[in-house]
Amino acid sequence: MRFGTFIPQGWRFDLVGIDPTEHWAVMNGLAQRADAGAWESLWVYDHFHTTPVPSDEATHEAWTLMAAFAASTSRIRLGQMCTCMGYRNPAYLAKVAATVDHVSGGRAEMGIGAGWYEHEWEAYGYGFPRIPERLRMLREGVDIMQQAWTTGRATLDGEFFQVDGAIVQPLPQQDGGIPMWIAGGGEKVTLKIAATYASYTNFTGSLEEIDHKSDVLRAHCDAIGRDFATITRSSNFNTIVGATEAEAHERLAAVKARLLPHLGQERADQAERDYLASPAFGSTEQVAERLAERERHGFGYAIHYFPEAAYDLSGIELFEREVIGALA
Repeated sequence: MRFGTFIPQGWRFDLVGIDPTEHWAVMNGLAQRADAGAWESLWVYDHFHTTPVPSDEATHEAWTLMAAFAASTSRIRLGQMCTCMGYRNPAYLAKVAATVDHVSGGRAEMGIGAGWYEHEWEAYGYGFPRIPERLRMLREGVDIMQQAWTTGRATLDGEFFQVDGAIVQPLPQQDGGIPMWIAGGGEKVTLKIAATYASYTNFTGSLEEIDHKSDVLRAHCDAIGRDFATITRSSNFNTIVGATEAEAHERLAAVKARLLPHLGQERADQAERDYLASPAFGSTEQVAERLAERERHGFGYAIHYFPEAAYDLSGIELFEREVIGALA
């Protein structure tokens, strides 16, 4: 199993109580710690407003952070889970990502998806197209990016994006371009796009659901003559661990108490239920076994979000020691 970790950037109220002038120091310190440790990759979210409720709390922009982490780290790979195709022209995005790849010495990953957070779409003036339209935007965008990263130019007269010889030079440092992570488990469109373009997929679900979606992905690969084994399947996990399950519950109570003033009781209760339902909640032994089970079902990459990261490293240290130590 390979492991990535999210760096808190405010989107999930995970920098509240910290002065905004200190945010970069906190985020960069966590990035450099991950760079020096057991993690293969670090990740940020591509969002502009806090979730599950918009607020005036800080949410730092993903690709600006990508460029900053590219310069401040030396080993760890850098990704976003995931960039929303509708937020940037894809030729421009390909240019930004190629520059980040050079700044980082060839460590960029491209997590990309159709987007879902209606409030920020509308607030930033992007409208909010229906799901089928957002998926067609995704299909056109990844085509443009792949052209850009393999040939240095992109041309497409699409329904949503029109580019005519857009030059993206220099090419990314990585042979074949920046690895593409196609996020989402939609069976008719998203996984079909993944079969064509992805080095990685990223979706969640029960063991039965991920087995089914894996079978769908395999069928899409077979239809175009691609080796299914060349795509690494990954999931994101909301992660709170303790030496015992009781300790994990104590940690969760502290997280809920921090969220409560910002979310209100109903949403804080829902957040608590979501953590309790996560395969990555519990004792380190429980979590390691659940991840191992997913590995037996073909998942090779786990990306972990620790809500405590900006405030308390002890849970992360425990995870690194007991879970990564057992499975990596």
